Amino acid sequence: MTARPSKEMRHAPPDDDLSAWLRLMQTPGVGAETARRLLGHFGLPQAIFNADIPALRDCVSERIAQALLAPPSDALLALIERTHEWAAQEGNHILTLADSNYPPCLLEIPDPPIILYAKGKPALLSQMALAVVGSRNATAQGIANAEKFSENLSQAGLTIVSGMALGIDTAAHEGGLKGNGSTIAVIGTGCDLVYPARNRTLAHRIAEQGCLLSEYALGTPAIASNFPRRNRIISGLARGVLVIEAALQSGSLITARMAAEQGRDMFAIPGSIHSPLAKGCHQLIKQGAKLVESAQDILEELQYVSPASISMKASTQDMVEDTQTDDDSSIVLHAMGFDPVDVDTLAARCAMDAAALSAQLLSLELAGRAEMLPGGMYRRID
Repeated sequence: MTARPSKEMRHAPPDDDLSAWLRLMQTPGVGAETARRLLGHFGLPQAIFNADIPALRDCVSERIAQALLAPPSDALLALIERTHEWAAQEGNHILTLADSNYPPCLLEIPDPPIILYAKGKPALLSQMALAVVGSRNATAQGIANAEKFSENLSQAGLTIVSGMALGIDTAAHEGGLKGNGSTIAVIGTGCDLVYPARNRTLAHRIAEQGCLLSEYALGTPAIASNFPRRNRIISGLARGVLVIEAALQSGSLITARMAAEQGRDMFAIPGSIHSPLAKGCHQLIKQGAKLVESAQDILEELQYVSPASISMKASTQDMVEDTQTDDDSSIVLHAMGFDPVDVDTLAARCAMDAAALSAQLLSLELAGRAEMLPGGMYRRID
């Protein structure tokens, strides 16, 4: 890594490699597509800035050519200096398309990021990975599935990739951190920011044990349009994508569509026909995604062999088997089934009065075996 520009050089165009990459991506009018076109024509960024207007006009408009050759603004010079300082800190890394350590799987997608900011263990970016995505407003069962599947897959050696959103993403990262495969969080802000703020502790753990990854410059805030775009990186880093609970208009389906376009394998966990959060998964299954009931199903489809996978099917099956005891709680669970049910219907099935049933439902909620849904409906978890 080259040294950062000194304060005396703040008003001169920086000429080191990293500064040239940053300057290219911060030039007004230059997006990823234009940058790739320029790089394809001239090679490295420094050659772009050494070109003259007529040569640049072979690739870009007069306006962009003029912008490329304009002296860097004070704001850009400050960003470059700040980025050098950030990259010099332990655990922080910046990878460009010309870097030998750039993730090879991202070079396979149509629009690979020009620059990647990584905090943590960048070696994970080249490991075999599975993306796990789903609803931000997940049910307790969806959260449990995401964490358990991710834990088992990570224990088998797969790196879990997700977007650090609330709900399924958070559970996937938590599960990934429990195994040797660890986890990668692809974020939609600068790598020096944490969004959402509720995941600050999780972000610090991922930076220590996994990897935080962003294509956005330091200081980039949470902008709505950036999050769908980062989804192509989530799917691009992975061999396949597992969708857990997604409504028909869910952002997770954007990731699924990108995964299909990138030639990645698609997996989905089915749910109740009455649940809006299952409809996206069911649509994917109709379109060819593999229906999965255990982490072993995914490992077999990927033809991934790991010693840790031998007992995988039995351990994941524990999520859906109850103890079949004869106490009142098991009677309620059995009557509840696996679809949401209202209290009146449940009382009729159990032949219990309202007070007794309410006590059992409260006990099951506290034990994490059932959950209350909007509208007063109940659903079993285990």
